Amino acid sequence: MAGRLLGKALAAVSLSLALASVTIRSSRCRGIQAFRNSFSSSWFHLNTNVMSGSNGSKENSHNKARTSPYPGSKVERSQVPNEKVGWLVEWQDYKPVEYTAVSVLAGPRWADPQISESNFSPKFNEKDGHVERKSKNGLYEIENGRPRNPAGRTGLVGRGLLGRWGPNHAADPIITRWKRDSSGNKIMHPVSGKHILQFVAIKRKDCGEWAIPGGMVDPGEKISATLKREFGEEALNSLQKTSAEKREIEEKLHKLFSQDHLVIYKGYVDDPRNTDNACMETEAVNYHDETGEIMDNLMLEAGDDAGKVKWVDINDKLKLYASHSQFIKLVAEKRDAHWSEDSEADCHAL
Repeated sequence: MAGRLLGKALAAVSLSLALASVTIRSSRCRGIQAFRNSFSSSWFHLNTNVMSGSNGSKENSHNKARTSPYPGSKVERSQVPNEKVGWLVEWQDYKPVEYTAVSVLAGPRWADPQISESNFSPKFNEKDGHVERKSKNGLYEIENGRPRNPAGRTGLVGRGLLGRWGPNHAADPIITRWKRDSSGNKIMHPVSGKHILQFVAIKRKDCGEWAIPGGMVDPGEKISATLKREFGEEALNSLQKTSAEKREIEEKLHKLFSQDHLVIYKGYVDDPRNTDNACMETEAVNYHDETGEIMDNLMLEAGDDAGKVKWVDINDKLKLYASHSQFIKLVAEKRDAHWSEDSEADCHAL
């Protein structure tokens, strides 16, 4: 019952914001800049929540979490139409495929046991020892001892490649700098008239897609430590460095991660690894090197789960892993940087 009331309440909030955006859309795009900057992050956050409100509309559906085959396998999900995504929609014939990867069932330290094991009694929706089982999106429902994906059906039950039942917490460091010419001056986009922002992107080994560096938060680990560790491992290949090189990298990263930063997003991620019972959540944080001096003294080198790493210009043509394009767009908005050559693109996005 609580889940139903929460879904309806969130749907009502979304509807109110949607109606407000319709009114504002009729005004000039420049006039709504302050509105967009204030609400862009919460708007995206609310919409991921509203997916559990089950209104069945296409715009509120999670898409990458319903793709087949499931990553790293030949498993095909049961098809879930947009109108059947939400849990509040009755679907008696729903028969999702069961799948948990062998690597997860092997019982590595980062994975939970099977729900059926007698010595496993997880405390969902709360801190369970060192394991964080609370969702950044609020309470999630438990059905037959298994947590439900707050965004809705995915066509697959079990954990897939994810170690934890329920939310699997990650952290994504978005490192940015201004694109500059040979004289050190910021480069302005000729159409939008805004300066061009760049971010450090990695090419994932598992799927070949470009993405923001990042990884799972270890039990008991602070988000800030995860952000720094993952960037070092994937974008600087810190795991393969000597002790002296590691100390030098750590000193420079400490300076970088002490810079101006923005929490861009916290919550559910539309990830192809998600299942009905396990899903990805992340905290995406932007660390900005305003002068570029810190990153100029750090040599990018792909490591760990990254096959390649490079600086990438931020714009609306980016095709990135999971929800990463959304995060990058929010960074561009927050930093008032170039995003699109279409002067009306930001208005249409509201």
